[in-house]
Amino acid sequence: MNTDENTTSDGQAQPEWLERVAWNEQGLVPAITQSVDTQRVLTLAWMNRDALVATLDSGFATYWSRSRGKLWRKGESSGNVQRIVEVCLDCDNDAVLLRVEQVGGVACHTGRESCFFQVYENGRWVTRDPVIVDPKDMYGLHE
Repeated sequence: MNTDENTTSDGQAQPEWLERVAWNEQGLVPAITQSVDTQRVLTLAWMNRDALVATLDSGFATYWSRSRGKLWRKGESSGNVQRIVEVCLDCDNDAVLLRVEQVGGVACHTGRESCFFQVYENGRWVTRDPVIVDPKDMYGLHE
């Protein structure tokens, strides 16, 4: 491992607990988010080292946005933040589980409780969950 992989983006040395995570070639790890209230899987997102550190430091889920190329605190636009209750690492150290309190009951940008709202039934995908909050209201996109 080179020295760049042993430091965060601000040049600080990484703590040993951060080195335990088996980061992929892009320096990312999948982060599965689960509601502590319903036990339902809410999202699958990605974290880099800085995102995991920010999550643990702040107590709120922070991810790495691959499309925007920057850190993204869940709920920064919508207000539907994910308050951390527990952070777990799987047996291979290559996946993180965030157990959260989902503020506002909406985790998906579509306004649903979970991003996993489409269920395969009888040869097609069926939308299972209702929209709880209109995304236009959530993100202030009214004309």
